[in-house]
Amino acid sequence: MKWDLLKRNPVALTRPPKVEKQQMEAFDAPQTAIMLDDFRENRVFIPALLASLCSLREGEILALRWNDIDLVSATTVVRQSAEQVGTVVRYKETKSGKSQVVALSTSVIEELRRHRIVQAEEQLKIGIRPDENSFVNAQVDGSPLKPLSLTHEWTRLLAKTSLPKIRFYDLRHSHATQLLAAGIKPRIASERLGHSTIGITLDLYSHVMPSMQANAAEQVDAAIQSARKPSTK
Repeated sequence: MKWDLLKRNPVALTRPPKVEKQQMEAFDAPQTAIMLDDFRENRVFIPALLASLCSLREGEILALRWNDIDLVSATTVVRQSAEQVGTVVRYKETKSGKSQVVALSTSVIEELRRHRIVQAEEQLKIGIRPDENSFVNAQVDGSPLKPLSLTHEWTRLLAKTSLPKIRFYDLRHSHATQLLAAGIKPRIASERLGHSTIGITLDLYSHVMPSMQANAAEQVDAAIQSARKPSTK
């Protein structure tokens, strides 16, 4: 078609297969709290915290360095993503191709402060002095965690609990679902998730919309009823 050898595109006559959407699985808020409490003393804890409370992707979490995190302004900048092929890990640009600033909650800041102290003490014992360029999530020797290692450890630890057996990536879905269920505007949720358009957010999390509509209807009704004259209520 580009070379003008064909006047009609035969592919235009085909019917692409229908994409079957898989059921999205996620933790609710109480399940997220249980998971974080159970995993607190494991290296999976900080990655799980950043996924479930900040909606960061696995690769983004493992590429984070301390100079990406501002504990004073309570923000982190997502600049890279870790990708593993076989035993090799490479660091590439984010999925959107742009850096993203993500706000951190008070509890996440507190946990990161604690984690940084523990990590520094751990590495100093073997003669390593961590700096601003050190990985946030690392082995005892300061080397970064690998994506496959994190996935395997997550699966192993989750199997020991009574929680639903979801993927590590589903922690991101958990955060998104909880945001929307809490009444956060879809546009704000979309920005936090790093989606390029709000349409992606609405399409992925359409299952949360009915409850949001019901809540919105009740809020509007309550506002109108409170404004009506007592004799007409």
